[in-house]
Amino acid sequence: MVKLSDVHAARGRIRAGIVQTPCKPSQAFRDEVPCHLFWKFENLQRTGSFKDRGALNKLLLLSAEEKDRGVVTASAGNHAQALAYHASRLGVAATVVMPEFTPLIKVANTRGFGARVIQTGATLSDGFKEVHRLVEEEGLTLVHPFDDEAVIAGQGTIGLELAEQVEELGTVVVPIGGGGIISGIAVAIKTLKPSVRVVGVEAEAAASARASREAGGIVAIESAETLADGIAVKRIGERTYPLIQEYVDDIVTVGEEEIATAILRLLEREKTVVEGAGAVPLAALMTGKIPLKADERVVGILCGGNIDVNMISRIIERGLVGDGRMAYLVVKVRDRPGSLAGLTELVARMGANVLDIHHRRGFADIRVGDVEIVLQLETRGRDHVAEIIRALEERGVKVEVEG
Repeated sequence: MVKLSDVHAARGRIRAGIVQTPCKPSQAFRDEVPCHLFWKFENLQRTGSFKDRGALNKLLLLSAEEKDRGVVTASAGNHAQALAYHASRLGVAATVVMPEFTPLIKVANTRGFGARVIQTGATLSDGFKEVHRLVEEEGLTLVHPFDDEAVIAGQGTIGLELAEQVEELGTVVVPIGGGGIISGIAVAIKTLKPSVRVVGVEAEAAASARASREAGGIVAIESAETLADGIAVKRIGERTYPLIQEYVDDIVTVGEEEIATAILRLLEREKTVVEGAGAVPLAALMTGKIPLKADERVVGILCGGNIDVNMISRIIERGLVGDGRMAYLVVKVRDRPGSLAGLTELVARMGANVLDIHHRRGFADIRVGDVEIVLQLETRGRDHVAEIIRALEERGVKVEVEG
């Protein structure tokens, strides 16, 4: 099992090749998260996630023969990018097996760092079948994304930094996928400061660590699609499981809407871009799933920022609709001159901004002579939307909220 001495050795080994990321206090969530909240910005690593640490540590421990043969891994994207980048720097050929539906930015970046990319299967577990074939047929060395002691020790260097960066640390909130990052951090923190609480957060759609803890042994789950693709694994590691059992105090789960909201809040308030896996600590904290004390110092690990720009766009729009700052109203009016003008005039008087208008005639469930109009409005919030609906209904306009 990984020990504190392994983590210290990893720190000395990788120091020159990774970023000692900042850990800064957050004021943006004081009203919603009742504690002294800090963020550890692992999304600022060179390849956009904490995976730089473990991948580099493993590569530096390879023999000359292993480096000559090349390395292989299966990864949803972050470990892939980290391995590809650092392997390229060290002159090691890297092959990465990725799920078919990995975000395009992660695939493009991995190729851009010089790796051979093979996309197959729906999950990491599926990809490992191809990895084992490549190990056997091509003699490549496996660099596991989480279930490897050198990788775990590398991720644990985050814990050493936290111990130095935050005085009187009370709780560390860490995403869990296969368990590499939380295992490493927990070994370091719990050995140095046993009173610190370590809490893991999983996506409800892929909660293998919690299922294993409840079962008293490693179990495989049928994971579903999740925004937190970086932690979507069916089974935690043989090496990470005992470390989680020994050092991690609690494991909680968060849903997809909670993850999406957290991504938007971090973008809007903290001015930082995170992927779904990086947002799960905030999702758990905002929903009260982790008991906190008002004077407690809590660190959330923003583990990665490699999110598809198109996904950000969808999350922003969905979040605005959820907050009532964007509304889709479906109204039915007489299909005659002046109806639309009267409608938009009323909306303007109510202080809303019309972003888009769409007419439905032939395919709408309406009477002949009527028209169904979909208004996309920019509004101040849910109360404002309710005021606009009341004003329209007082004029005899039938209104439905879409989306």
